[in-house]
Amino acid sequence: MRFAVLGSGSRGNGTLVEKGSTRVLVDCGFTLRETERRLARLNRSPCQLTAILVTHEHSDHCNGVELLARRYSIPVYMSDGTARGLRKPFAPAGLASPERPLEIRDLQIRVVSVAHDAREPTQFVFSDGRRRLGLLTDLGSSTPSVVEHYSDLDALVMEANHDSDMLARGPYPYFLKNRVGGAWGHMNNHQAAALVQEVGWKQLQHLVLAHLSEKNNLPHLARQTFADTLGCDPGWLQVADQDSGLDWREIA
Repeated sequence: MRFAVLGSGSRGNGTLVEKGSTRVLVDCGFTLRETERRLARLNRSPCQLTAILVTHEHSDHCNGVELLARRYSIPVYMSDGTARGLRKPFAPAGLASPERPLEIRDLQIRVVSVAHDAREPTQFVFSDGRRRLGLLTDLGSSTPSVVEHYSDLDALVMEANHDSDMLARGPYPYFLKNRVGGAWGHMNNHQAAALVQEVGWKQLQHLVLAHLSEKNNLPHLARQTFADTLGCDPGWLQVADQDSGLDWREIA
């Protein structure tokens, strides 16, 4: 199993998970042309996609889903609440629910509910039968369910959205600062690092910091917070950014 990030941040998100000929795109917040360009950078094309999963209805995660799916006849899976929350609704091929893990060809996918200000937001843990990859962004706080499902992974893409001091001093209006920093918003660097420490990280082959705010965070701040909390080498930590994403990472 391997994964790559098309881009991660408030201007668009997408993560590609691959096992053999099974290729699942999680979220698509880019235009069709931009999605095609970013996939080509990974030597992939939309016609090779097996399915699209949608975490929630916020535009940076779903803006490009409907057109991409329609143009290339790709089945889409999302929660019922996400489907009902879309600005331009369309019927998904199937519903993603914590009660029913998804099986998409070579991949088994655990659907995990998270605390975020959307109608029924979810995140996903992928397994190929040997290794487990967790994607965990867009949550303001942890829950026992998150700790349970994200423990003992082989790779993790983890939100490190903002530095609390930068958010407090930054340009956002007061209501938006409260939203981002609240229990239903986004995790700051310290919260995210503490959660990774709680679920365990020493067995991880890859720990990728994602969904960094361009206005309220800096890669070196996120890295240093995780390094201080976990006691790991900052150079081992990887960052998925908005423009270049992250190239393929193998999970051996």
